[in-house]
Amino acid sequence: MSQNREILFAKKLEELRKLAKEQGNQVSEQQVTDTFAELKLSEEQLQMVFDYLVKHKVGIGQTVDLDDYLSDEEKDYLQDYLAEVAELPVYSQGEIEAFTISAMAGQADAQQKLIQVYLKDVAQIAKLYTGQGVFLEDLIGEGNVALTIGVTMLGSLEEPSEASGMLAHMMMNAMEDLVARTNDDRVSDEKIAAKVNKVADKARELAQEYHRKVTVQELAMETNLSEKAILDACRMSGRKIEDIDYAQDDL
Repeated sequence: MSQNREILFAKKLEELRKLAKEQGNQVSEQQVTDTFAELKLSEEQLQMVFDYLVKHKVGIGQTVDLDDYLSDEEKDYLQDYLAEVAELPVYSQGEIEAFTISAMAGQADAQQKLIQVYLKDVAQIAKLYTGQGVFLEDLIGEGNVALTIGVTMLGSLEEPSEASGMLAHMMMNAMEDLVARTNDDRVSDEKIAAKVNKVADKARELAQEYHRKVTVQELAMETNLSEKAILDACRMSGRKIEDIDYAQDDL
């Protein structure tokens, strides 16, 4: 597959995942084939797409039970969260529409009532993003913040019927951003850990040869590591690399 086809393939796959989220985390076989029609995928390549979607909790022609993907801890948290939500007042569709119209006009009380209405939806949307390195509680927290902000922005809509879609979109964007930030932080943490481990391994080797702890200067002279890299690793580890002599002013 050429680079341009790979880029287009990745773009189409992301479009399909977003479509699935908008449809309750499911797509039809026809939607899959239509999405990739211009790429003229082979049956084997198309099956790889189906396998990828199933792996990422997307149902093909049927709804996926997202609770099956939650850890026991997340299930306990979700149960407690939904129990609290269940204690809130239940409003009719007519009342919700009236709240929406008032919220669009900037009425704070109506905006607060709409938050109560959509709290359960936050949990349902959050389940779509589990298994990506972020705990369900954090996803729901981020969704609740987006919901709280969103109800104050409904004045930009033309019709009250657009409110639920706008709020869901804001919640999804907030959760996607949280997943992306978390993964970026994880990559950064892994790079730091790799640097610290590299320095620690080199220090251990040299300390075993010298039968004592080594200085930064000695470690730099005997390896291809710079003093700055070693000092950075020492600081990032909180001076926990055992085989380095920290009795130096620059440490």
